[in-house]
Amino acid sequence: MLNTNHPVRRSLGEGGWTSSAMPAYVIVEIDIVDPAGYEEYKKLAGATVEKYGGKYVIRGGRTEVLEGDWKPKRIVVLQFESAQRAKDWLNSEQYREPRKMRHRTARTNMILVEGV
Repeated sequence: MLNTNHPVRRSLGEGGWTSSAMPAYVIVEIDIVDPAGYEEYKKLAGATVEKYGGKYVIRGGRTEVLEGDWKPKRIVVLQFESAQRAKDWLNSEQYREPRKMRHRTARTNMILVEGV
C-alpha cells in the first residue's frame, strides 16, 4: 500500500536544511478502444493535469520490451509534486468528466509511485 504520510526529502544547502515533498508519478497503461473519443479526452485532460501542478513525462511514445512479456499499447506517465497532489487531481471536479471520457474510450491500468 502506498505510504500517504507524505515523505519529505531533506537536503543541506547553502542556507541550511531544506525540505520538499517527494515527487510522485501516475503511470497509466492504456488500450484505446475509441480513437476519436480518446483524442477528445486528451484535449481536455492536459489542462486539468497542469492545474494540479502535474506534467506529462511520457505521453504515448514508442515502447520496447526489454524483459518479460508485457506488451503495453500506450504508456502515459504524469509527474506531480507529491502523491497527495496526484490523488487530488485524479479525484478533482475538473477531471471528473474527462475521467469518464477516458473510461468510455480506453481500457486502463493506473498506479501511483513515489519518486526519490
